[in-house]
Formats: sequence, structure tokens, C-alpha cells
Amino acid sequence: MASEDPVHHLCILGSTGSIGRQTLEVIRLFPERFRVHVLAAGSNAELLIAQAKAFWPEVVVIRDEVRVPEVRRELAGTGIQVYGGEKALAEVATFPEVDMVVAAVVGFAGLLPVMEAVRAGKRVALANKETLVVGGALIRQEMERSGAELIPVDSEHSAIFQCLVGEQIDDVEQLILTASGGPFRTRPLETFSAITPEEALCHPNWSMGAKITIDSATMMNKGLEVIEAYWLFGMKPERIQVLIHPQSIIHSMVAFMDGSVKAQLGVPDMRVPIQYALTYPERWPAEHPRIDWQTLRKLEFEEPDPRRFPSLRLAYEALAQGGLAPAVLNAANEEAVFRFLQRQIGFMDIPRLVEEVLAETPQQTTFSLSDVQHVDAWARKRVRELSGIPAD
Repeated sequence: MASEDPVHHLCILGSTGSIGRQTLEVIRLFPERFRVHVLAAGSNAELLIAQAKAFWPEVVVIRDEVRVPEVRRELAGTGIQVYGGEKALAEVATFPEVDMVVAAVVGFAGLLPVMEAVRAGKRVALANKETLVVGGALIRQEMERSGAELIPVDSEHSAIFQCLVGEQIDDVEQLILTASGGPFRTRPLETFSAITPEEALCHPNWSMGAKITIDSATMMNKGLEVIEAYWLFGMKPERIQVLIHPQSIIHSMVAFMDGSVKAQLGVPDMRVPIQYALTYPERWPAEHPRIDWQTLRKLEFEEPDPRRFPSLRLAYEALAQGGLAPAVLNAANEEAVFRFLQRQIGFMDIPRLVEEVLAETPQQTTFSLSDVQHVDAWARKRVRELSGIPAD
């Protein structure tokens, strides 16, 4: 990399989460090529303050406005501007100084900032799958108008994205998303009702945030990825397959019309797809872990068990239904996962509640952002009602 290579100015949304922290690790490897302009977090003020003192952004945002005075106090005299609230989270994604937005805010909260970044024509490194699940049609409309780019960060979608470089989408026969199977791939099905949050949070291969880890245990994460792949690559749902691959070495595959298959392989390390999203279309040398071919003995594949993973079926059904159904699926799942982590419902109540709320989804083929926001709140409320949980 030559000294005259351009410097990328980044806005990192969700900087204190798993993806955000690993993004900053990648940035440390290339200090001459990246400048952190904005750091934004949800409520982890302590870590946000530490990150600000390490990377010296122009602006920091904390979504939890109660924490704003603390952040301002700790960063007083640094020249770093401090903002708070949902509105600020969206505004900083449009700053003219920013040429790339890393969208790593977990869940529905990531939709509006990504929407604003796309409207502003930014390149978005997308790690928030829920954005396309709930608002894929809206995001696509804005991309066509603004010329914005979406570069996937999820390991599975990054793998497909990499396999498609130099290829024509019309030549693709099938997209194959791989899944680890989570911690309960071989656990007796009759014991699922006794699964605890601690057990569900023990992922065998990946280190992720709590919500994504629970989604991996139910395989809802893979269902959300099917919907995301539909919007990212324009592939019909029946041509998007999910295979369980316990080793998590093949991150996904693309099958072509002539019978050939491309696969992207690597050790389970999110820094690799993060770096690719930041440097695309280039690849920069980095000392990330490599596959040890001497110890890699086998690569296994199996079909997901629909009895064990009903959430995957629900995602396909929501995608087929279209309209607001994917937004309902996502909101109901987020609420149910939260309640499970709070020990208010059981593990198998998660897909049960999602299915019940999905069955009540209002039929609406065209919709706006406000419609999505309304149905999101409705679905969360229905989960609480069906669970017998008092209103917050």
C-alpha cells in the first residue's frame, strides 16, 4: 500500500458490540488507511469512553440519553463532540466527512441509521441483518435513487459476495448458506424445554453477542440470513438453501448452472469478513489465523431438522408471505429472545410465540417506514400479551 493511498473516514454504529470491537481491531492494523470519525454505542458508556480516548473520533453518540452527561464529563477537554438519542444515531451516519458506515447496531434499532446512510449515498458495511429483514424493499428503493453500496459483513453473506466476484448472477443456480447448528444440534429433542439461557449462550464455534447467539441456537439467525440473502442478491427463496456444517470452515457456497460450486473457507474469525468489507475490492495482508490443513480432517454437512429448528421454517414462511410479515417475524423474535434471557419464558416458547404472532400479521403489500415501526411495536406487545407478561 503506497503512502498516497486514500484514507477512509469511518462511522462505526454499534462500536461497543462484538462486531464493533472487532472492527476497531482491524482498524488498528491499518492506522494509515482508516480514520474513525464517529463512534456510536447503545448504553455501554464506559467502553465508549475508552474507545474514544483510544481512537479520538470527532464525534461520539450514545443512544441511551441518560448516559450522555457521564460521557460528556469524561471526554471534557478532548474536543470530541458528544450526542445522545436515536435521532443522533441516524444523523451521524450522514455526515459528509464520512465515506463508509459500519452498521453493527443489533436488531431493529439499526434500521433507521442504515436507511439514512443509504439515502446519503454512503458505502455501508452491513453487519445488521435485521435491517434488510424488516426494511429490504425500502432500502433497495433508496439505493437505486442514491447509488449507495451495501457490502455484507455477516460471514455467510460475505462468503457469497466473495464467490460472486467476477460472476453473473444469472448464472447462479443456488445460494447455500452454512450453519454451525449451534449448541443443540445433537441434544435430545425431548430435553429442549429445559434449556437455560446459560446453555443457549455457549456457542461451539463463534464468539458473538447474546441476541445473535440465542438466534444461532434456535437457527432463527439462519432464517433471517435467508431473507437478507433474498434482498442482497435477488435470489428467489426456493433457490436459497441452508446446510448445517458443524466445523464452520466453509462459510457459504454458490452453485452455478454448469454444476460447479464455489465455496469460501476460513477459520471462524469475524475480523476477516469485516476487513474484506472495509477494503473491498482490495485485499490487504493481515495476520489473521489460517486454516491448519494438517489438523482439518473432515467437513460434514447435514440438513436442518425442522422439529429441532422450527424458526427456520417460520422465516421462509414470512418471506413467502411478504409485506410486513418479515418485520413481524423479526420483532416477535427479538422480544421473545429478550424474555427468554430474562427467564420469563422457556426456550421452545421462542418459536411458538413467533409463530402465533406471525399468524396474526396484517396483510399489507405496500408499506412505509412508519408502517414498519408501527407493526414492530405491535408484534412486541403481542408477544408480551401471549406470554402473560405485564405491560412494561
